[in-house]
Amino acid sequence: MHGAYVLDLQEVDETQVSVVGGKGAQLGALSRIEGVLVPPGFCVTTEAFRRVVAGAPPLDALLDRLSRVDPDDREAVRTLSEEVRRTVEALAVPDDLAAAITGALARHGGQAAYAVRSSATAEDLPTASFAGQQDTYLNVVGPVAVLRHVSRCWASLFTERAVTYRGRNGIDHRTVHMAVVVQRMVSPHASGILFTAHPVTGDRRTATVDAGFGLGEALVSGLVNPDVFTVRNGEVVARAVAAKRTALRALPDGGTQEVPVEAGQQEQPALTDEQAVGLVRLGRRIEAHFGRPQDIEWCLAEDGFQIVQSRPITTLFPVPVPETGDGDNRVYVSVGHGQMMTDPMKPLGFSMWQLTAMVPMREAGGRLFVDVTPRLASPATRDGLLEALGKGDPLVRDALETVLGRDGFVAPLPDPGPVAPPAGAAAAAAPAPAPIETDPGIVGELIERSRESIAALERGIRAKSGPALFDFLLEAFEEHKRVLGDRLNMQAVMAGMDATWWLNDRLEEWLGEKNAADALTLSAPDNITSEMGLALLDVADVIRPHAEVVAFLQAVGVGDDDFLDGLAKVAGGAEARDAVEAYLDRYGMRCVGEIDITRPRWRERPATLVPVLLDNVRNFEPGAARRRFEEGLQKARQKERDVLSRLRDLPDGDRKADETKRMIDRVRTFIGYREYPKYDIVSRYFVYKRALLEEAGRLVRAGAVPEAEDVFHLTFQELHDLVRTGRPADPELIRRRKEAFAAHHALTPPRVLTSDGEALTGSYRREDVPAGALVGVPVSAGTVEGRARVVLDLSEADLEAGDILVTAFTDPSWSPLFVGAAGLVTEVGGLMTHGAVIAREYGLPAVVGVEGATRTIRDGQRIRVHGTDGYVEILS
Repeated sequence: MHGAYVLDLQEVDETQVSVVGGKGAQLGALSRIEGVLVPPGFCVTTEAFRRVVAGAPPLDALLDRLSRVDPDDREAVRTLSEEVRRTVEALAVPDDLAAAITGALARHGGQAAYAVRSSATAEDLPTASFAGQQDTYLNVVGPVAVLRHVSRCWASLFTERAVTYRGRNGIDHRTVHMAVVVQRMVSPHASGILFTAHPVTGDRRTATVDAGFGLGEALVSGLVNPDVFTVRNGEVVARAVAAKRTALRALPDGGTQEVPVEAGQQEQPALTDEQAVGLVRLGRRIEAHFGRPQDIEWCLAEDGFQIVQSRPITTLFPVPVPETGDGDNRVYVSVGHGQMMTDPMKPLGFSMWQLTAMVPMREAGGRLFVDVTPRLASPATRDGLLEALGKGDPLVRDALETVLGRDGFVAPLPDPGPVAPPAGAAAAAAPAPAPIETDPGIVGELIERSRESIAALERGIRAKSGPALFDFLLEAFEEHKRVLGDRLNMQAVMAGMDATWWLNDRLEEWLGEKNAADALTLSAPDNITSEMGLALLDVADVIRPHAEVVAFLQAVGVGDDDFLDGLAKVAGGAEARDAVEAYLDRYGMRCVGEIDITRPRWRERPATLVPVLLDNVRNFEPGAARRRFEEGLQKARQKERDVLSRLRDLPDGDRKADETKRMIDRVRTFIGYREYPKYDIVSRYFVYKRALLEEAGRLVRAGAVPEAEDVFHLTFQELHDLVRTGRPADPELIRRRKEAFAAHHALTPPRVLTSDGEALTGSYRREDVPAGALVGVPVSAGTVEGRARVVLDLSEADLEAGDILVTAFTDPSWSPLFVGAAGLVTEVGGLMTHGAVIAREYGLPAVVGVEGATRTIRDGQRIRVHGTDGYVEILS
């Protein structure tokens, strides 16, 4: 019986989290690794915890109340969690359980000193580190004190921060149980923390060791500054020795005390270089056992290093698995930063993007990356790659130049690498296609071709199901790529971009004017994305005269996606519904994060558009769309006249003016089409999605998956196999994928990632901005001052006239919001990304690529956006 309550550490391994908690399971596993010393001890199992709390009526009632408390109501959480802890600590420990614990103590040395450490079943998991949420008690002496501290550990399951964490993450308080680890106390000379990968850069080949004198708790709790050793390839490459004035020591009768460090020792390193290197070698052995980088707590006593904790480092961005296993260094560029979608994607989403993309892509952390190593290594393609990616996002270029600056990381290729364009700036980074005539008919022809191809797709897919659907889709993906890679399509996209760059470069050189193309491209024709924003103003015009319709829409909540049925029943509602329906027919395939096919489209969640519609009703007068377009057109024409007249006054002015006129005509012909290929992709995606969801419905009816949307957590290939074989989906795989997707949200994807795991964001390296300003890429000229509205979710937007939109990234789905904004600031983007193109279309001063903008700028602050010079000032 006692075996159910107490297990020796040597009897435990990492599979027994439900029995001994995360910490106990890790320590048991550590104690089995050859050459790793772990202080001896035992675990009081979760069975013991359940036994003690079972049938305690006051506790049951308290847990019921706790489950109903808002995790953000700090006062309520504090009061109730304190009451739960007092109740748990007061529970009597049954005699047989107490005997099992004291018997284990006798085997390990009854009067020795122990560390008593809580070990919950939901801590230190690969996807969620709960470090520091439960308690550890050091230097506990004697069976009575150990039993009292075991009760305290049980109670620490309900600390305020643990209760809040579980509440915010949807973890039921009753499903988490507490084991307790009781270990022989080590009185160390030094202790600290070892990260087997660099915790800031993510570099997997570099380890860091934090070290201090005495017990490690002083260092973990921030009581003292540690010495920091950086170790790479078996040697200390950097060392920072801190002044260590105090240390935490164990007292003879139990407990710990902060003691001063002798003056002569304060500046001495807590470890020698040889010890730091030896410790990292030990850490590598532990890392190899667990299969991922570790955050390890260690202490150094007479008999060498002892390991008292090891947990995965959950903040590191995963490294893509290379296509070849040759072990060569690789450099990856983020696709999401080029596509304006840095959120994680579900497996069906990223696998379908891989299947329809023009270049091979690798997945990591739910994001996609392109391996640019061959193009960086070849002198023939390196400069073109850096130039193209730099135009898209200067931070990507800087990060790549940082990698190239490291001796030997990218081995140079003698011959040209394969000439395939990277992602994001895919078209831009490809060899430039031959120029085409400035003929508006070309754009019309391309749009017509796209419409015909999508109509054929819709006709062809209609009757397809089962394996035949997947055969059809694999052929459709080839047509998808053929349309995108069509020579004329690429030429038209590049013509608009090249003309923009030409105008900006020449007019700055000739007239000293920055970003002149911004004004010259206002209200350019054939821009599907800016038309989408203006069309929603027209829908608002239909709604505005009907007070009952406005009142009805004000009552529509998030998720009320059947509101259109009810809308038709109020006065003026039928007309309003028809206007919304017509809008959805044209643009309903769009949504935020639309490159992920699993994201709900506007047609599926029309309530998403209601807040933006109501903003338009409130902030605009009738006919605003037509007026906005016309005003932009007049400004562009006036700018053209002004530029050409100033050029003619220059030496060789007629030639300069004639060349510029040709480029203005060219940019206005082609720049609007820049947005169309994405519209084509997303239109196709919605056709694919509807067919796949119908197939998922059949799988649900056949009992192969519990819910249709579970298929989003399978790759396209896995879903194909499921349909082909008729076997049910593995519920465990889907559960793990859902957990991984949730964990991926906590990771920040880097612009550039190396095969060593080093995440590089790049720097602007500019000295022409005021101190304290936030630096970014100038993408739409002008200066504007106003109230910052930090909007992270389109459905929660609430803009007033004159507000400046601040957000992480904008894809085309955000453009209806641009209509009502006075300026734009985003964390991601470049000169030719969607947000930049639309900001210029609408004449909004905009700065993109502002690192950390949504964290640094607070909602409601007054800011000034310098769209010509590329920086943002916070004024209040």
